[in-house]
Amino acid sequence: MKLAKLAVAFSVLAATASAASAASITGQAALALAGVVALYAPMPAANKKAVAALFKGDTNFPYPNKVTVAAEKIVCRTSNVDITARSCELTFKTSTKALKGREANELYSTEAMAGIPSDGAAGSNFESLSKLSCTLDPKVLKQKGGGGAECSYEAAN
Repeated sequence: MKLAKLAVAFSVLAATASAASAASITGQAALALAGVVALYAPMPAANKKAVAALFKGDTNFPYPNKVTVAAEKIVCRTSNVDITARSCELTFKTSTKALKGREANELYSTEAMAGIPSDGAAGSNFESLSKLSCTLDPKVLKQKGGGGAECSYEAAN
């Protein structure tokens, strides 16, 4: 009986830990994150144009469908020792993209603004996540009521 109670307790803890690693972002932060990641994501040109238009505030862009922006993993690094060092690696299902300089700084800052927890070690600062999935709904964004952009992600492994 004690073994059964222990197994149940362990299952509850494991489920709680798994759920705690998943998070979501909505509103302007989700739109910004989707807008920056879409620049590098392997997705149809029409979808990229729609995301770019929505990110710059053009809600009259003629695109009626929801758009999804996804990345398997994003890891960005800066240094507080070599202050010129900044890089990001974006991993998609079919490709990987490395960023440096301004582009990396833009993504790193967007992740931080979106509230993605940062980490650090020995002179390095990290912003990282996995299983990013952002959905933009042009119809809802056009209403300008704060909705229409949602992202979900997990903590990076």
